[in-house]
Amino acid sequence: TLAIALVIILFLLWKIDFIATILTLKNLKPELPEEFRGIWDDAKYAESQKYEKAQAQFGVLSSIAGLTTLLVFWFMGGFGWLDSFSRGFDQGPIVTGLVFVGGMYLLGWFYSLPFDLYHTFVLEEKFGFNKTTPGTFITDQIKSLFITTLIGAPFIALLLWIFQSVDNAWVWAWISVTVISLALTYLAPSFILPLFNKFEPLEDGELNDEIQAMAKKCEFPLTEISVMDGSKRSAKANAFFTGMGKRKKIALYDTLVEKQTVPELVAVLAHEIGHFKCKHIVQRLVLSVVQMAVIFFLLGMATDAGNEFGRQLFAAFGVQPSHAAGFVLFMLVFKPVSRVISILMNTLSRKHEFEADAYAADQQGTPENLVSALKKLSAENLSNLTPHPFEVFLDHSHPPVLTRIKMLRSR
Repeated sequence: TLAIALVIILFLLWKIDFIATILTLKNLKPELPEEFRGIWDDAKYAESQKYEKAQAQFGVLSSIAGLTTLLVFWFMGGFGWLDSFSRGFDQGPIVTGLVFVGGMYLLGWFYSLPFDLYHTFVLEEKFGFNKTTPGTFITDQIKSLFITTLIGAPFIALLLWIFQSVDNAWVWAWISVTVISLALTYLAPSFILPLFNKFEPLEDGELNDEIQAMAKKCEFPLTEISVMDGSKRSAKANAFFTGMGKRKKIALYDTLVEKQTVPELVAVLAHEIGHFKCKHIVQRLVLSVVQMAVIFFLLGMATDAGNEFGRQLFAAFGVQPSHAAGFVLFMLVFKPVSRVISILMNTLSRKHEFEADAYAADQQGTPENLVSALKKLSAENLSNLTPHPFEVFLDHSHPPVLTRIKMLRSR
């Protein structure tokens, strides 16, 4: 019963995403919106629509392949085979669990590798975005596997030990994950991100002075401004904040610095500061911690072979009861709930983006710098200017660019 229900739910989730994609493709407009003339031109707009169609086709085909592969692996006994293989080492529940989880991770990595290669070296290359060399791609994969093993294996081992050894295991697992996640958030900018990208201090000059002035005006504890070699992998532009507490850092993609004026870059910075000043980061952190508590509470139920749901879960996938198998299978069963949570979080995120936009406009005394920056970013990234509202509702953490501009202008 559980297996049939899950197959139906997975198909319905795929169908909803497929409908959203079709609606967005039908919503593409042949005429460039007047608001974007001067930054965009007709040729670039036509290219953005080709890019959107190519992305949609890739997304639909990869999602069909993903769902099909999952169902074939499942009903051909793949989960049961991996479970038997893991137990064959006869090394105790923690090692057995690590082999099972690690095996699932490697299978997923091997499966996704051809899609990653195609997306990077065919699709992104076709539209002029890809700057990744084969050497960089291979090095990135090796580094990612190494870091995942170095951090993930002890992390999974800890969870397995907690669930088999401690009363109220879900509570202690939740606390452990929260502490580790916060630690990684603090350490990643200094120890993990530099493994993949080079960060150079922003040179002294007008841009540095204006950013520092804006941070001081907003009483924002900015301690470091870096330029990241984003052009090493992509022609797309971006910026992000890192750091916790009173040690905030900003990283600007070199592609962003090259293509935006100083007032526009300061507007982007002011927008990011707006998230901090409007308490968005704290709100998201609290919601994330609460969400994690719910997940681990349900995970505790799913990995308990003593209740009816746990028994059905393990039987549906043809595996013997174990916490490791429960972790993996729970992620599949939890998918519809995760989808609902994602929609709610995206709704909140879009609200936060409007608030951060308003903050940036107020701090600069005009919305025009941010409007101009958004237009340029959309043009450089070949963004879809007319996504369908249903797709925005389902998947977009940011409102459409035109909607943001209209909201900024209406203040």
